[in-house]
Amino acid sequence: MPQPPRRTGTPAPERQTVELAGLRRRLASMLYECLLLLGVLALTFMVPLLMLGIGLNYTPDGGIMWLHIFLVLGLYFLWYWRRGGQTLAMQTWKLRLVNADGQPISVGQGWLRYALAWPSVCFFGVGLLWALLDRDRQFLHDRLAGTRIVLLTTPPAP
Repeated sequence: MPQPPRRTGTPAPERQTVELAGLRRRLASMLYECLLLLGVLALTFMVPLLMLGIGLNYTPDGGIMWLHIFLVLGLYFLWYWRRGGQTLAMQTWKLRLVNADGQPISVGQGWLRYALAWPSVCFFGVGLLWALLDRDRQFLHDRLAGTRIVLLTTPPAP
């Protein structure tokens, strides 16, 4: 079957090739992220309590506290994932969150990934262990949300 003639002067669009990040690098980034999140949570718990004049011995109800944690962390992750695909820890480890096509994730994908990451991590890390069986070594929440964590490579010097 004959090929249609190609236009001259317009280069063919190249598909961006990305390298998936290794499991050890992603786990190290998660550990570093946990340290950063302790600061985020401390700030979001202490500042409102101090502003309201409530003593630091106040403890919110369990359900309110978990809802607060879920929303604060969700907003933290979504903010960074939508503004460049990297949290602070991911910037340090040169990782980026993208969709299956290598493009920035949508808000819906971000919330889905975030919501799926909770049971993935909290149920004995089963979603993280999934990466040992996955063909691309992706976490279960990434596989289900259609996202992936890629390694940023620096372009070669001219």
